[in-house]
Amino acid sequence: MNKPNQICFLASDSDQAQSSLEHFKKRFGNCQLSDAEVIVALGGDGFMLQTLHNTRDLVCPVYGMNRGSAGFLMNEYQEENLIERLEMAEEEVINPLRMNALDEVGINHIDLAINEVSLFRAGPQAIKLQIIVDGKVRMEELVCDGALVATPAGSTAYNYSAHGPILPIGSDVLALTAMAAFRPRRWRGALLPSSAKVEFRVLENGKRPCRADADGNSAYNIVSVTVESDPSIKHKILFDRGHGLQERLIREQFY
Repeated sequence: MNKPNQICFLASDSDQAQSSLEHFKKRFGNCQLSDAEVIVALGGDGFMLQTLHNTRDLVCPVYGMNRGSAGFLMNEYQEENLIERLEMAEEEVINPLRMNALDEVGINHIDLAINEVSLFRAGPQAIKLQIIVDGKVRMEELVCDGALVATPAGSTAYNYSAHGPILPIGSDVLALTAMAAFRPRRWRGALLPSSAKVEFRVLENGKRPCRADADGNSAYNIVSVTVESDPSIKHKILFDRGHGLQERLIREQFY
């Protein structure tokens, strides 16, 4: 990007992030969020997701520096050469998922997810899900602890922990991954085009309650969930040159 003149610094509540915020404010000042040419987020991946969600209506990109416990979406923390790093940074554009979760009293919970939309059992028994893709039933019954739909950017997060595939940025696919599948026992999930509309119908929801989650925002006593990519929203993330999401996703597979 061009040399930024207006930088807005944001930080998580941790002492480490707040200390770094004060350092950068003294050195560069701190413009209003509405005037920013670039946002510098100081924290971990959770704070980065929060920042992206809160600034989705702005056109400026977000550059993260790791001051938390996890930093897949963050750059290495350095106090020197910030302007040069911003000028040389690579921009990645990602689209979030839109979750529509209908609960048992008829309330529709709508949220966006940059990483994944997940369904979890909310009781002692496994949940039973029917899976519908683009209006066609693809699985009559999946008995499991949960299931998720992940974006390429989120494929190394919970999806990977659940043995889902890592998806290259720009692959235009989504990962549908089961968590602790009991039946079909060997089902490991599916790869779907990013244009797919996925619907989960919760079977026996009274006996087997289900929770839906979009990047940490939860809805309870769910009877159905639809998930689809929202191309109208474009999150712009900056990475140090040579350390963009594509490189990180490849590197993650060789650990």
